[in-house]
Amino acid sequence: MRKLMRATVAAGACALAFGAVAPVAGATSGPEIEGYSADVQSEAVSSLGAERGITDTAASRILDTQDDSVRALDAALAALGDRAAGGYLDASGAPVVNVVSEVAASQARTAQAGVVTRVVEHSTADLEAARDALPSVADTSVATDPTSNQLVVTVGSDAPAAEVADLRAAADRLGDAVRVEQVAGGFDAAIYGGEAITGGGSRCSAGFNANSGGQNYIVDAGHCTGAVSQWNVGPSVGASFPGNDYGLIRNDTGSAPGAVSLYNGSAQAINSAANAYVGQSICKSGSTTGLTCGTVQATNVTVNYPQGAVYQLVQTSASVNSGDSGGALFAGSTGLGITSGMGGGSSFFQPLTEALSAYGVTLN
Repeated sequence: MRKLMRATVAAGACALAFGAVAPVAGATSGPEIEGYSADVQSEAVSSLGAERGITDTAASRILDTQDDSVRALDAALAALGDRAAGGYLDASGAPVVNVVSEVAASQARTAQAGVVTRVVEHSTADLEAARDALPSVADTSVATDPTSNQLVVTVGSDAPAAEVADLRAAADRLGDAVRVEQVAGGFDAAIYGGEAITGGGSRCSAGFNANSGGQNYIVDAGHCTGAVSQWNVGPSVGASFPGNDYGLIRNDTGSAPGAVSLYNGSAQAINSAANAYVGQSICKSGSTTGLTCGTVQATNVTVNYPQGAVYQLVQTSASVNSGDSGGALFAGSTGLGITSGMGGGSSFFQPLTEALSAYGVTLN
């Protein structure tokens, strides 16, 4: 979905687009939440309240405890290893760990206080085996839903009918480990059309500033860096797409702050990277739709774009559109992902931790 530029963007716009501005004060919803800029807090509280039908006070309480809940979930899952069957944050923001036995449930509670345990039928290995048994079909996705302990196969109306019939038959054979949902349209890499960085007559959104050995880089979407060799901020030096959707741009502008732009003159500082969990409240910064917020709907998502499958993506309800590619997914000051694509009313993100590890770079 390649779109030509509609306007000229000055050299160095990458740095300006995602953090050359300093965080500024703005309207907040309730007491200040640690790690959240005023504007991000306001948008996140508003979005969470609308999605879950709760008050701003209740939404603020969830955001205020979310970092602790994520850390508790990380610790419990690490302690349990393959005895766990995934985890998520429930509607109240509490960490929930799925296990396949009462013994593992007891071990989880011992390993990490405050974690809720839930005994489920299907192990992680069971669900991964089911995923492997499903045929790959363009304009579909396969996601892990820990809240239902199922794989969710989402079929776009643009998917080829004959192949969809085979996919549905395979899903039926797998029983209640898989459910199938239908959505309008297809799945597209959210490529080009916005401002922020330009090259080859096209545009993408910038992602996260990072560095290695004193050299600054921009961690971005692979479908952007693979398509454009030279940006107005520096050359593409890495691309992985499909399969993954991460890429690297050398930042030659001399400006690489550790923050993402909110496209209103303010910025959100980013000081760490982590994995996303289902139920987590998140926000996204992109040059087409600006700051949008929502909730993580699924993880370990396989999206079958027309260009090929991309694996282990994060699915959210935050709005994205063409031109947001490469833009930043985050929760407060924690970076989570890179905008990859959209479909069926959801947005998809490449996990940031994987991209940083692949290129050996650290956030600025």
